[in-house]
Amino acid sequence: MDYSAHFHREIVAFEQVARGAADGADAPLIPSCPGWTMSDLVLHLGGVHRLIARVIRERLTQQPDLTDVTLFDLPEDRAGWPGLTGAPHHGPVPVGLVDWFAEGAARLEALFRSGDPDAAVWTWSAERTAGFWLRMQTIEAALHRWDAEQAAGGPARPIEPDLAADAVAQTFEVMAPARRAWREAPPGAGERFRFRRTDGPGLWTVRFDGDDVRLTTGAADEGAADEGADDASRAVELAGTASDLALFLWRRLPADRLEKVTGDQAVLDRYFTLVPPV
Repeated sequence: MDYSAHFHREIVAFEQVARGAADGADAPLIPSCPGWTMSDLVLHLGGVHRLIARVIRERLTQQPDLTDVTLFDLPEDRAGWPGLTGAPHHGPVPVGLVDWFAEGAARLEALFRSGDPDAAVWTWSAERTAGFWLRMQTIEAALHRWDAEQAAGGPARPIEPDLAADAVAQTFEVMAPARRAWREAPPGAGERFRFRRTDGPGLWTVRFDGDDVRLTTGAADEGAADEGADDASRAVELAGTASDLALFLWRRLPADRLEKVTGDQAVLDRYFTLVPPV
């Protein structure tokens, strides 16, 4: 997958929405990010981009000191900007904030395009490469573009199908294990969730056993679905487009917005305990 092309498209679209919101009116609230306004979202994503650009550019192998504001290349004139801590920030979206975002996003894109994805750098994951950040930030850019479009009055455009399908897999390859460790989630008891894509090939089954998150896909997934078939009470299947599945997994859409949900509702409700919010 050409992550760089997806990243470019998503950050350009995000910038367009943010500039449209910098119209002198109060910043719209972000329904999918409770407690944030458009200004807070722009500051968040722009800050993440600047941080990662520094990590990749300087090949940092240890987590930087996040209290060091020089990481974020903030301009001296930040009149009307959100504070660096706390939200929501009401009032108009500052044009200078959007300019700062666009500059930082372009810098990060250039590093992604010119750098070695296998370069060893710090990440919060077990995968310690620049390529991890490219994949992660492409997915994050798509999600926050969707957030921004929804806040601006929508309708928010779906995530591109191939990228959305990758985001489903990445949820269980990367995010679910990390979230469970960060939040000390309770051990799994064999709960099984199948995610069936309806707008193209894609079938994922994830099983929670103790601290393990076990993902099977494609043809292998069909066999995995039959394992423990005598324990159907712990199985749930969710079907929808790749974008809707990704947005559900990232807590943007409720389950009732998917095309089909079957299985035990109590098990479905338990999903977000097994994979708690970041």
